Amino acid sequence: MPKTTQNWLFRRGSWAETTRVGNILRTETAGGLLLLAAAVVALVWANSPWSGGYRTLSATEIGPAAWHLNLSLAAWAADGLLAIFFFVAGLELKREFVAGDLRDPRRAALPVAAAIGGVAIPAVIYFVVNQLGTDGAPIGWAVPTATDIAFALAVLGLISTHLPAALRTFLLTLAVVDDLIAITIIAIFYSSSFAWAPLLLALVPLTAFALLVQRRVRSWWLLLPLAAATWILVHASGIHATVAGVLLAFVVPVVRRSPGAGPGLAEHFEHRWRPLSAGVAVPLFAFFAAGVSIAGGGGLAASLRDPVTIGIVLALVVGKTIGITASTWLVQRFTRAQLADGLSWWDVFGLAMLGGVGFTVSLLISELAFGVGTTRDDHAKLGILLGSVVAAALAAVVLRTRNRHYRRLCAEEERDRDADGIPDVYEEETSR
Repeated sequence: MPKTTQNWLFRRGSWAETTRVGNILRTETAGGLLLLAAAVVALVWANSPWSGGYRTLSATEIGPAAWHLNLSLAAWAADGLLAIFFFVAGLELKREFVAGDLRDPRRAALPVAAAIGGVAIPAVIYFVVNQLGTDGAPIGWAVPTATDIAFALAVLGLISTHLPAALRTFLLTLAVVDDLIAITIIAIFYSSSFAWAPLLLALVPLTAFALLVQRRVRSWWLLLPLAAATWILVHASGIHATVAGVLLAFVVPVVRRSPGAGPGLAEHFEHRWRPLSAGVAVPLFAFFAAGVSIAGGGGLAASLRDPVTIGIVLALVVGKTIGITASTWLVQRFTRAQLADGLSWWDVFGLAMLGGVGFTVSLLISELAFGVGTTRDDHAKLGILLGSVVAAALAAVVLRTRNRHYRRLCAEEERDRDADGIPDVYEEETSR
C-alpha cells in the first residue's frame, strides 16, 4: 500500500507555513547569537576582578515605589522583559493551533506529546536525584523542563547544518508548547503571596484590551497602556508577571476579518514584537541572569557535587533526550505512522538532544525556586549552563554527521522549484 501524508511523522507543512516559520527562525537564530554573547559577557564579568560592578548594576533599583515597582534591573529583566518574550510565544502558539498547520489534531499530536515528554522525564530525573541525594532540593524540579529555541537555533547556525524545514518547525513548536507548560508551572507552583483583589482588577484592562483587538484596533497609544496596566496588576497579585504576557496574547485574534484584508492581528503583533523579544528582551535577561560566580558557594568542586547541579545536568542531557525521543516513538507506535521520506530515528535522536538546551526559562525558574543570588541559585545556573553546553555539543555531533544527507535533501527541493517559486514537493503535499 502506498504511503499517504496522513500517516507520516515530520512531513512537510504547507509552503506558506514553511515560509513563515523560516522567517521566524531566522529572527530567533540572530537573537540566539545575541543571547549567547550576553551570557558570555555576564559570566566573564561576574568572575572577573570587577565582579562588584556587575553585582551593583544588577541590584540597581528603578521605578515608582508608590506602585511597588521599585525593582532592581535584574528583576525588571525577569518580570518585565520576559513578559514580552511570553507575549510573542503566546501569539505563536495561538496562531499555530488556530490557523497554522497544527490546527489538524493529527499534526499537533507529535510536538505536543514530545513537549510533554520533554517536560515530564527531566522533572522526574531531577526530583529523584535530589530526593535521594544528601541535602538535595526537590523544589527545583521544574528548572530543567524548558527548551530554549533561540539558544538551540544559535547552535544550528554555528554548526551550519541544513536541517530540513519539517524538523525545524517541530523544534520551534515543541519549544513554544513547553514554554506554555513552563508558564503554567510558574503560575501554579512558583507564585508567592497570592492576592485576589489585584488579579480581579487585572481583568478590567485585560477585557478592554481584548475588546479593542477583537475590533482590530492597532493604535499603540490605546493598547500599550492597557497591556501595562494588566502587567502591573498581575505583578501585584503575586502571580509572576510574565503570565500577563500570555494572557494578553491569547485574546488577540488570529483569523482575518475578510479575505485579502492583510495579515491577521496576531501575525501583525508577532512581526512587530518578535525582533524586540529576540534581539533585546531575552539577551538582556540572559545578561542579568547568567552572571554566576563559579568560585562562590564553596568553589567549583562543591558546585559540581551539589545534587541540584547534578540533577539539572542529567535532566537536560539525558532526560530531554529520553523524553522527546520516547514520546515521538509512542506517537509513531499508537498511530502506526512512519517517518517522512529521507528521515531516520537518528534525526529524531539528534533533535531530542538539542531539546536539552535549556536557558532562558530555566534561569527564570531557578531564580523563582531558590531565590536570586543564593548559593543554590548559583549552583542551579551552573548546572543549566553545563547541561545546555553538553546537550548542544552532543546534538551538534549527531546532526553534523547527518548534514551531508540534509544538504542533499535541500538541494533536491531547490531543483524542484518551478516558475511560481514553490518547490514541487509542497504542491504534491497540497494535492493529496
